[in-house]
Amino acid sequence: MTRTLPSHQASERHLAGRAAWLRAGVLGANDGLISTASLMVGVAAADSSRSGILVAGVAGLTAGALSMAAGEYVSVSSQLDTERADLELERRELVEAPEDEREELVAIYQARGLSRALAEQVADELSSGDALAVHARDELGIDPDSLADPLQASIVSATSFVLGAIIPILVVLVASATLRVPMTMIVTVVGLVFLGAFAARLGGAPQRPAAIRVFIGGSLALLIALGIGRLTGAAV
Repeated sequence: MTRTLPSHQASERHLAGRAAWLRAGVLGANDGLISTASLMVGVAAADSSRSGILVAGVAGLTAGALSMAAGEYVSVSSQLDTERADLELERRELVEAPEDEREELVAIYQARGLSRALAEQVADELSSGDALAVHARDELGIDPDSLADPLQASIVSATSFVLGAIIPILVVLVASATLRVPMTMIVTVVGLVFLGAFAARLGGAPQRPAAIRVFIGGSLALLIALGIGRLTGAAV
């Protein structure tokens, strides 16, 4: 028998499940855009030759993408190792001390507002199926069916970094010498604002605060890079 949800529940969208890949993707794209643009603006302020700026941009893209991929893989692998270790410990405890584990589950449900009798009934009924999954979710906060995926996080981070980093490179390729720096800065800030608002929309959060945050942070980063580039160019 198929259960029909009320209309308000059927249309309700919970977006927290997107958090993992969304975080990696948006972080990668933002990093690629702002770090590569800042690097190229800094180099352009010191040396306006197109080739030098492009070399810096491509080098920043390559190094950044590899760094994002490796860093995300290591970080998420550590998270996965921890999750697996916690699950294995919980599996052993369910075999060696099932009553203690049942009592822990009952205490959790009581803390959520259930009476002792109802908490015991809920714990027993849920544990009659996959007890490990129940304890993992309610005691450890882990979903055994959605463990961290290091390879996915690595690929998403590296790919999104490249997609973000290629934008300022394309701007420098097509813009004239006098417009390279201002066009790169404008396009970068617009891109950051779009990414911030887009990420907030996908996550169900307010778009305006996210857009303002990335606008301020991106503008400051670009201006600082521009200033350092000019100072370095003058000194050299």
